[in-house]
Amino acid sequence: MARPHDTAPELRASALQCLVEPDPAAKTGGVAALVEAVRAGTIMADPAAVFEEPAAIPGRPARPELVPPRLVGRRSMATVDGRAMLVHALAHIEFNAVNLALDAVWRFPDMPVGYYRDWLRVAGEEALHFGLLAGHLETLGYAYGDFPGHDSLWEMVAKTSGDVLARMALVPRTMEARGLDAIPPLRAKLAQAGDPAATRILDVLLRDEVGHVEIGNRWYFYLCDQRGLEPVATYDDLTVQYKAPVLKGPFNVEGRRAAGFTEAELARYALDALPAAV
Repeated sequence: MARPHDTAPELRASALQCLVEPDPAAKTGGVAALVEAVRAGTIMADPAAVFEEPAAIPGRPARPELVPPRLVGRRSMATVDGRAMLVHALAHIEFNAVNLALDAVWRFPDMPVGYYRDWLRVAGEEALHFGLLAGHLETLGYAYGDFPGHDSLWEMVAKTSGDVLARMALVPRTMEARGLDAIPPLRAKLAQAGDPAATRILDVLLRDEVGHVEIGNRWYFYLCDQRGLEPVATYDDLTVQYKAPVLKGPFNVEGRRAAGFTEAELARYALDALPAAV
């Protein structure tokens, strides 16, 4: 692995070390320490650094078992088991989101320093989300890994490993933006099921995910400008090229607006929008 010439810690190399760590507690603890080091100014990013991709990427525990999405299963929110399965699914998404943010930090050279700081911030917040959900899962009598999970989020990360523009378009703007649409209805179901602790966690997730998608949008538009590309047409081309999932409503139009989607894009979703009160 190529490293910077000096001996001081380097942000992107450190992010890669966190990414390959399989233990969730060690991974999220490492991310928190890295966020604090950046805040304290004791570690900096070297945009010119180039690294060899390790074989064990991403690092993750032996459980949960990874299965196709259709085999993950669903249970009634009226039961503790059903709520636990949903909370586990959300924790698994957040664990994968930690990995995708770390991957965005280490993988792509020659971006502005602010890009690396932005994606480390995302990794830190996703790690906090995972901790909140894993902790709540324990109050329901389960632990992360007790249910199966799927790998569709990381599959798109892998597909877009060769182009930062495609990554920004199809991971934060597509896969993660689906969370903006999904969280409000899930919150309503958990509230109806009498789980206020879970609803408070989802409030935190939705607030932060707006910011994460905004970061993806901002760097996507930056890269389109750098390459002289029209953003909406380019996005449509990339969804076809990389066989991205077809988006299905209802859409959280206000959440997407806050996350930086253009009015031209939002017009596509307006006819299938979530109710304004949701």
